[in-house]
Amino acid sequence: MLWHPGSSWGFGALLKGTSVVQLCWLCLIICGQRCKHVFLWFVEQEKDPGFWKEWAQRTLKNALTLQDLNKNVAKNIILFLGDGMGVPTVTAARILKGQLNGQNGEETQLEMDKFPYVALSKTYNTNAQVPDSAGTATAYLCGVKANEGTVGVSAAAVKSQCNTTRGNEVTSILKWAKDAGKSVGIVTTTRVNHATPSAAYAHCVDRDWYSDGEMPDEALQNGCKDIARQLFENIPDIDVIMGGGRRSMYPRNTPDVEYPGEKKHNGTRKDGRNLVGEWTDRMKDKRGYYVWNKKDLFSLNPNNVDYLLGEFHNHCLSQWFPILVLENPQHCGRIDHGHHDGKAKQALHEAVEMDRAITRAGLLTSIYDTLTVVTADHSHVFSFGGYTHRGNSIFGLAPIISDIDQKPFTSILYGTGPGFKLVNGARENVSTVDFKQNNYQAQAAVPLSMETHGGEDVAIFSKGPMAHLLHGVQEQHYIPHVMAYAACIGQNKDHCRTNSGSPFLSHISPTLALLLSVKWLLC
Repeated sequence: MLWHPGSSWGFGALLKGTSVVQLCWLCLIICGQRCKHVFLWFVEQEKDPGFWKEWAQRTLKNALTLQDLNKNVAKNIILFLGDGMGVPTVTAARILKGQLNGQNGEETQLEMDKFPYVALSKTYNTNAQVPDSAGTATAYLCGVKANEGTVGVSAAAVKSQCNTTRGNEVTSILKWAKDAGKSVGIVTTTRVNHATPSAAYAHCVDRDWYSDGEMPDEALQNGCKDIARQLFENIPDIDVIMGGGRRSMYPRNTPDVEYPGEKKHNGTRKDGRNLVGEWTDRMKDKRGYYVWNKKDLFSLNPNNVDYLLGEFHNHCLSQWFPILVLENPQHCGRIDHGHHDGKAKQALHEAVEMDRAITRAGLLTSIYDTLTVVTADHSHVFSFGGYTHRGNSIFGLAPIISDIDQKPFTSILYGTGPGFKLVNGARENVSTVDFKQNNYQAQAAVPLSMETHGGEDVAIFSKGPMAHLLHGVQEQHYIPHVMAYAACIGQNKDHCRTNSGSPFLSHISPTLALLLSVKWLLC
């Protein structure tokens, strides 16, 4: 049922068969800030035990429908990866989303909250209790735990030692899908050759070997390849590549198309290759297009595009924008970046933007044939607490002051980071600064120029075919094995055959197996 502003018939249709509790929610959705009196009514209902019982009964009724498991074969796979999106970040983003809509926030649902299955992922690297994004990417993309700082190689490979690469390469679910005849894509708001997206296609013992200009001579002499080069050579027909990292694709000292007068943006390649030019030449007769700005992207007709390369910045993308290809998912920003800088406001707004992307993807796909997974690579030492009252601004002060130094504190705090500040030998009084401004760095217990990752488990939200297999507490490398099983690719194919022995896949259109690595990460 559609509702049109100012249409009495639309609102009346919504009212029909709607409970009091549901009506409160509808009024909040429709009116937003203009229905504060309705919001107060909603809060009043919380005093009635029947309110909570009715809510629980609806939830139970929905849960009982999950007894009929979705065992379809997944035609599409969508992976949303919120870099550094630990459970505290998810909770805080949920509250922020609600408060942006004029609500208290705690009762709000993120789109990922609506997914029927939730599991926990153990994020440690083979040599690290608290992981980095490279080793974790190898786990949830390649299905193998790995060492910190390495991508697309097993734990037998040693960081920065080129001669340990050969023979220790591991392939990703993107490669398995491509080998099965699927269309695949990598979409990221970081450099396309950064740690997480690179694990989808590269085999590199050092996540910082973005171009050959960042590699030691010994590694080059021993035959190791930079990550940007591997993007175009290892799986040469990736259907969609979108992100930043433009300067790694061009010869050294080549002026950038967007910042021609700034030398810091010049190309970095020592081998003289123009990787973008090579790709364009190879794809010109295959309906392939290269774009470097939003205007060019939006001018494309997806129906006329088979291959797309988008390089929108030299480093990370500075803003989010909708992607108009392969089922039109939208996404944005950098959760990880914000946390490392101690800027919680940036991190949480980016998480809300990511949730909007998840909503959009859900509208464009079906749970009957699309497996959607939302997870994180690791957490951060980010927290919020302080006995704050219901509806307290997520960026606000706790209602109490410290009984040690008699000063107020914000609900949001970090264990480590640049927010550690002393004024006259004592903790800074946050009431003397604008702690609600966008670039405010929340106070930290231990001074560091950059805040650190956290080591706790992260959540896995899933819906669609075989999503029920993502349950309980699992090792992080289990994730791509489930996705492959659901799509009948890689090593998991036996269950996809009919009684006659013919492949069940023959009844499935191979038009799309979309892997979205949506990154919020430090550049």
